[in-house]
Amino acid sequence: MPAFVAALALGGLLAVVAAAPALAVGYRYWSFWDGGSGGQWTYATQGPSARPADGSVRGFRFAVSQDEAARAAQPRTGADFAAVCGATAPVEGRKRVALVLDFGLPADAPAGEAPPQDAPRTACAQVAPDATTAEALAEVAKPLRYNGAALLCAISGYPKQGCGDQVAGGSAQPSAPSPAPAAADAESGGGPSAGLLAGVAAVAALAAAAFWQSRRRTR
Repeated sequence: MPAFVAALALGGLLAVVAAAPALAVGYRYWSFWDGGSGGQWTYATQGPSARPADGSVRGFRFAVSQDEAARAAQPRTGADFAAVCGATAPVEGRKRVALVLDFGLPADAPAGEAPPQDAPRTACAQVAPDATTAEALAEVAKPLRYNGAALLCAISGYPKQGCGDQVAGGSAQPSAPSPAPAAADAESGGGPSAGLLAGVAAVAALAAAAFWQSRRRTR
């Protein structure tokens, strides 16, 4: 019987460990994307402070995503400069930056809010040659909202509240970080939750106790 109990406890331990991915933490935030050839998106390593070149495409997607770049949700419209800025004539001393703003799905919205539109919105910002992405956004997508750490929280006023909030359970849809806010990363630690660790420790203790009880009875 003790051997059976030990095996049962070990099975419980494996079950707890196997359940760990289900407890992944996600964040609700705007992620940033660089447009490349062929209309493809690449996760941006710089945010609104970057200074895009003339002819660049920048994408923004609001979604619930896990804090891993490989899992952040991309804009649902391809990165096509000609499609966005083709009708905007070039002006000397100005640059054109194509912007794709994807407000996400209703499932991604904070409680009590909804995306302002279903399909992604596009806009061609014509700005000074040294303008940042933030300045290009301000040209076509006000109001913008930032938090005290200069994290972009809202585009065109969406969402009205919150900024990089944690959402238990991970991504709300298949998806990819702007990295989640640094404060949120520090809070989550990128590892399993305290509850999960406590569960693993409890099951491990049960398995150890059953094992030693078995040893005592066989002596």
